[in-house]
Amino acid sequence: MNPAQEPTGRGHSGFPRAYRRIPEGAEEQVAALYWEAFGRKLGGALGPPDEGRAFLAAHLHHDRGITALDGAGRVVGVAGYHLAGRALIGGSARDVLSAYGSLRGLPRLALLALFTREPADGELVMDGICVAPAQRGGGIGGLLLREIVAVAAEHDCSRIRLDVIDVNPRAKALYERHGFRTVRTRRTPFLRKPMGFGAVDTMHRPVTPDDQRGGIPR
Repeated sequence: MNPAQEPTGRGHSGFPRAYRRIPEGAEEQVAALYWEAFGRKLGGALGPPDEGRAFLAAHLHHDRGITALDGAGRVVGVAGYHLAGRALIGGSARDVLSAYGSLRGLPRLALLALFTREPADGELVMDGICVAPAQRGGGIGGLLLREIVAVAAEHDCSRIRLDVIDVNPRAKALYERHGFRTVRTRRTPFLRKPMGFGAVDTMHRPVTPDDQRGGIPR
């Protein structure tokens, strides 16, 4: 394993461990997991599923993801973040047009623009978090969130921001347990039919002095 892929040390024997990047060779696993969680939302822009997964796998920024791997090295969780101009999911307009062609690609670019979220100064933006279905409820989401907080603290961020859709109350409850609070709700009824959600909550979590000292709540 490349030294840059060494685990952070969080977790315990028999429990998945967190890694501060996307390991080389795990791109298709990460893309499949990401699509399983967000495919309905991304389908209009990057579908059908086989093409969407291939596009995601080909355009990951490895240094903008936290992965949870089980004892066999399988990816069982991933959290992406946007910081200093780079997000987990990359790909330029040219990449989209190259993958889908001009006729199919141009309307997709308009949909993708709806998902663009640039961080403010001193802010880390969460770019999605997902856990393998069989592993949900076992603490992996919390493990990934703690690592996101640690990354934000190490980069001297003052705040973490994320968006969560109204049809994902389980994710919102996880974020609230880890200190996030809703600051704004945007109604999006025009997206109910094509993407399956009708509102988006923006949530913030401050990066505290305890986070800076590594005192991340467990």
